[in-house]
Amino acid sequence: MTDIRVLVVEDEPLLAEAHKAYTERVPGFVVVGVAHTAQEAMATLRHRTGEDVDLVLLDFRLPDLHGLDVCRALRAAGSSVDVLAVTSVRDLAVVRTAVSLGVTHYLLKPFTFGAFRDKLERYADYRRQALADGEVAAQHEVDRMFATLRGAAQQTLPKGLDVQTLNRVLSALAEGAGRSATEVSQRTGISRVTARRYLEYLVTIDRAVRTPRYGTPGRPEVEYRPV
Repeated sequence: MTDIRVLVVEDEPLLAEAHKAYTERVPGFVVVGVAHTAQEAMATLRHRTGEDVDLVLLDFRLPDLHGLDVCRALRAAGSSVDVLAVTSVRDLAVVRTAVSLGVTHYLLKPFTFGAFRDKLERYADYRRQALADGEVAAQHEVDRMFATLRGAAQQTLPKGLDVQTLNRVLSALAEGAGRSATEVSQRTGISRVTARRYLEYLVTIDRAVRTPRYGTPGRPEVEYRPV
């Protein structure tokens, strides 16, 4: 998959540079523009040539227009660009409206790089599944896409497991018809033993099934398939 192209919209120059730097530290993302006002952001989205914007990191407190009005203008213009709200606005009415306008994520300031990276990685996993060819075969595939976007609650995981790695393992499973622990290890960069721990956890919560793989010398290898 090609890099996800990001437009950073933030009126504070130092924060804009920080968000740009954060984004470029996450593999698979590239910043293609920085805007400091709503007008500048809209002009950038209208007039980009040669490459599109996939994701907008949007501050809601802009000097010329509220971020929600930017979202409304984008949708009215027929734009399907994804939006990640990066804002200090905590008003629940604003959050509800953001959801209704298709805002993908809502990240409250201030935040750590880890929280920021988690949002981008979840979005990348979701996008990878959403842009696959064909159609979903069953309800569980749609549920998996939404679960990937939202992420699992940290406190629900057994000790020693974390959300970020779990989502990487889920993504590795979603890429093929069946994966062994060794193959998941190679695709995620974690050890085979760790991969097996996550895969066995997914089996226990009915997110994966374990089946023998025949056709190799010796004992059958165990492979895992997403449910």
